[in-house]
Amino acid sequence: MSALRNIVDKIKPQFEKGGKFSYLQSTFEAFETFLFVPNTTTRSGSHIRDFIDMKRTMSVVVMALIPALLFGMWNVGYQHHLSFGETATLWENFMYGFIKVFPIVVVSYVVGLGIEFIFAQLRGHEVNEGFLVSGIIIPMIVPPDTPLWMVAVATAFAVVIGKEVFGGTGMNILNPALTARAFLFFAYPQDLSGDKVWIAEKADAYSGATPLGNLLTNQPLESLPSLSDMFWGVIPGSVGETSTFLILVGALFLIITGIGSWRIMLSVFLGGFGLAAFFYAIGPYVAPDHVYLNLNPLYHLVMGGFAFGAIYMATDPVSASQTNKGKWIYGILIGVVAVLIRVLNPAYPEGMMLAILLMNVFAPLIDHYVVEGNIKKRMKRAKLATV
Repeated sequence: MSALRNIVDKIKPQFEKGGKFSYLQSTFEAFETFLFVPNTTTRSGSHIRDFIDMKRTMSVVVMALIPALLFGMWNVGYQHHLSFGETATLWENFMYGFIKVFPIVVVSYVVGLGIEFIFAQLRGHEVNEGFLVSGIIIPMIVPPDTPLWMVAVATAFAVVIGKEVFGGTGMNILNPALTARAFLFFAYPQDLSGDKVWIAEKADAYSGATPLGNLLTNQPLESLPSLSDMFWGVIPGSVGETSTFLILVGALFLIITGIGSWRIMLSVFLGGFGLAAFFYAIGPYVAPDHVYLNLNPLYHLVMGGFAFGAIYMATDPVSASQTNKGKWIYGILIGVVAVLIRVLNPAYPEGMMLAILLMNVFAPLIDHYVVEGNIKKRMKRAKLATV
């Protein structure tokens, strides 16, 4: 590493003010700080000493996502071969999925980081680190057969409209990856819904419907995959959202490293399970033929993008609530709204995306009232103390 450090130090003056390539200073700093911890310190405001910077924080989140991504690649191949009634080895399944998914990852990063670099150069700012995570989440929340040009357009929309117009990383009010997913869903619904998109190049006679899709078409509850299959992830779905087990493994890693908020994660599951249990209790009396109303609450937690959204997108430190009490309120409302949309909106069974985006908008308001409530309590204590 010392040899690499020496090379970087040798060419660094060329990119600083007055150097031959000074106009590329932001680009050079992005690569330098990706390789080495910055040696700069704050000069104004609060001075916080910590062993980790933003790039390292984002790298930890990427590491937590890798198991679910790798499993998703294998599952893409597994679902493809299963649709044709073929038996393939673990390696054959993985390589098929890798060939399908890796180009989506490349397009996401090339387009997203390319725009980030352009904005950094135009503004003369440092390159934002946030897209390290968004760039890998976007390929994980889309179907494996999503056309690459759609991924490129959605990524550009998310970075420019969802983040840069607000000032870049740290200023956006919506989760960028979910912004890309929402853009795809509403701009190209035929490619993000139905049965044909969830299994790459499936056999014509094979259904390919996700569990949510089965219930949407009023299929009986018996048509659902087993709870264990949905927990482990051997079902059709978006690339990285199917394996609840590996998503929870990533959650544990984020909690241990102190990166992810366990309050938000737990409260989302509690909110979703609570409302689902309520619907399950009244379902036989209110609407015995309504499949979603009579669905076991545990199924809601392992179907669709519920677990993935709760762990990796609801916990976005920029767009989520910041206060501890606010995190509980924010998370519970996400779980409640997600299940509410699933059960009461027959046209859109996957409610997690809209629930998170909606609560992203209300997160500052939640924190505002939590802080105001805390101030009022302290003022009352102060008055009582003076009496």
